[in-house]
Amino acid sequence: MNSAAAVFSDRGMEGASIDEVAEHAGFTKGAFYANFESKEQLFLAMLEANFADRLEEIDRALGTEEEPEVQARQAGLDFHRFLEFSEEWERLFFEFAAYASRNEEFRAELVARYRMLRDRVAQMMARRAEEIGVEPPVEMDELTLMTFAMANGVAFERLLEPEAVPHDLYGSMLEIFFIGLRAKAEGFSSSESTHRGQKRRHGHNACRADG
Repeated sequence: MNSAAAVFSDRGMEGASIDEVAEHAGFTKGAFYANFESKEQLFLAMLEANFADRLEEIDRALGTEEEPEVQARQAGLDFHRFLEFSEEWERLFFEFAAYASRNEEFRAELVARYRMLRDRVAQMMARRAEEIGVEPPVEMDELTLMTFAMANGVAFERLLEPEAVPHDLYGSMLEIFFIGLRAKAEGFSSSESTHRGQKRRHGHNACRADG
């Protein structure tokens, strides 16, 4: 699959032929079709393997006893390290994302796998939030989408201007994001507590007035 990734990255999705992909992967065209129905199916198989690796990294980062902000920063550093050692994958993902915008059937397949990844990450983050007793101020699905949007933005900036993107940029973004998220969660909790106290006092005063 690494050989196929190199061909797709160099030639583009539509420019790479199955003959070329098969040759670089070391098998015949017939062997290719014995395993994959199309170039799109090969890419989706590559995507699933890549997502599995990313999930393992995130699970390791969240499995420590560190504070969420520290864990988030480590996850960001891990992601940047992945981009550094998998530059062709970075180009490939955006290449196929652009292709998906022109091919509805492939877009549906890509989105299904992408949502699966987001759902798994959301479950991991929800588990960690429960462990430390923090109630996020936004829905976990939305929170996860925010982190994915940041990751894709960093990857895109790196693709266009790699020298301008420091290795700890995404880690710093996540750290700041989760510090703000915790502050918002604690402020929301404090506000709710104050509101409930005011309601109790109001009810008590009303009872005294009726008496």
